[in-house]
Amino acid sequence: MLALFLSSSSPRGSGTTPALAPRHLPIILPGDRHHHSVRPANPLDQGLSSSQRGPEVSVLRHRHYDCPVPYRRLDDPAKLRRLLEAVLLLEGDLTLAELLHHFVEEACSMAGARYGALGVLDDSKTKVADFVAVGLDEKTVRAIGDRPAGKGVLGLLISDPRPLRIADLREHPGRYGFPPNHPEMSSFLGVPVAAHGEVYGNLYLTEKIGAPAFTEDDEVMVVALSQAAGIAIENARLHRQVREMAVYDDRDRIARDLHDAVIQRLFAIGLSLQGISRLVTTPPIAERLSRAVADIDETIRQIRSSIFALSSGRDPGSARSRILDLVRELSPVLGFEARVTFEGALDSTLTETMVEHLLFVLREGLTNVGRHARATGAVVSVGVDDGDCVLTVTDNGAGFDPAAITAGLGLHNLAQRAEKLGGRFEVRSSEHGTTIEWRAPAGLR
Repeated sequence: MLALFLSSSSPRGSGTTPALAPRHLPIILPGDRHHHSVRPANPLDQGLSSSQRGPEVSVLRHRHYDCPVPYRRLDDPAKLRRLLEAVLLLEGDLTLAELLHHFVEEACSMAGARYGALGVLDDSKTKVADFVAVGLDEKTVRAIGDRPAGKGVLGLLISDPRPLRIADLREHPGRYGFPPNHPEMSSFLGVPVAAHGEVYGNLYLTEKIGAPAFTEDDEVMVVALSQAAGIAIENARLHRQVREMAVYDDRDRIARDLHDAVIQRLFAIGLSLQGISRLVTTPPIAERLSRAVADIDETIRQIRSSIFALSSGRDPGSARSRILDLVRELSPVLGFEARVTFEGALDSTLTETMVEHLLFVLREGLTNVGRHARATGAVVSVGVDDGDCVLTVTDNGAGFDPAAITAGLGLHNLAQRAEKLGGRFEVRSSEHGTTIEWRAPAGLR
């Protein structure tokens, strides 16, 4: 047996970031007698659905694919050399998009296909998320419009990922048809793009040049190239996972440093200044010391908010993450991004019902600022105080007379909502800006 194993480089981890083990790609070349059957010899099997192909086809084949290669001697040294050169690109500095485009081009060239494409599946493995096409000019691509979603024959390869050769797509029972402005295509060769039993997509070739259909030799070469494409996709995803883990590790480290070092030191400085202020008898100096202590307290609150924001990056469903997402969403309405501070253990205290009320009130409050206040800045503060969830929104806008609140501002609704939940709602406004404070029981069910 002649087998080629290529190892693709992976970054080594450090600290708490796990290292990636080298990934190896087996390419089975001439002489391998331990092959797997790709397709039953009966030509009537071509074009049948997975349920019609017989009981030996598992419905889970789309998750665990053994990369079968049909036994076929390939005695053309030129093709073998080109295959090797194509696979060696895995060791280069090309991006994933460049690699996939190159593999499709090589598949078209080596199999003699006029058109080629590679569809990368989404996480559900049921739809095409990305599509790399070769053979169509930009004008034709624009005229066709949306890329394939994975229906018809392409969907057949997704549901039952085995190599498939069709002499004429137009006569296949699973055909879905071509969109307007799409060139006519007849002969077809499709193979799964897989690595280590995991299917990541499919490689398609159409319109065999100089022959009515693709051959088994073509299939062997294209399957080998599809395995290399699978390794490229797998490695790209593993690298992304490692980068994400590294980001999370950095978040945790920064949060720990802020809490263990910065906050503790600021707290100690604040206590010292408070002690000194009691000894000072000069009113101006005592006042300045008091302001300094208040500034330190505010800085500590802001740092805690930053720590919570760093930590909430792990859980997009947390209360803090949802509040921050809503503030970012409403930035175009405000014309700026409001500053957000948190106080207390929100995620462990607030119920889902309370979070939904909170998000409604926050949306209404910020929308009012954007529509009526003519403000250039705003601060959102969310905390837990004596069993209540407390939300305040403060802006530096024009202000208004709270006694003349109109229904158009939506503030009546906020007051009624707080009263119905057993809480309360207050509005304080002046020419320097407005503050609304909304509170209700944090453990509301």
